[in-house]
Amino acid sequence: MSEIQYSKEHAWIKRDADGTAIVGISDFAQEQLGELVYVELPEIGAKVTATEPACIVESSKTADEVIAPVSGEVIAVNNKLDDDPETVNEDPTGEGWIFKIRLSTPVEVGNLIDVDGYNAYIEE
Repeated sequence: MSEIQYSKEHAWIKRDADGTAIVGISDFAQEQLGELVYVELPEIGAKVTATEPACIVESSKTADEVIAPVSGEVIAVNNKLDDDPETVNEDPTGEGWIFKIRLSTPVEVGNLIDVDGYNAYIEE
């Protein structure tokens, strides 16, 4: 598995060699939202498009769209989040992953940034 890469919309992906990727929101994003109370998971089979909303996360403070970092088809969702949405707060880049996709346009990964670039971006 490759290193985590980030979008400027605060989503992350971790790609597998088989052309799939796990997607979630960054630690910074979950901190800004506060404790999550609900995650509206995308449907398996749904097509997501880079820079477009893929699903919604809700906290006691607000609801926000998770913007897809890359395009593809949703092939799995983290059903654990139905009962334990706060898992995203506790481990946003691990057990708090949101969905897995099969990449349709792998070249889009070139638009993402590494952890150092992302940390510099959120400090601006």
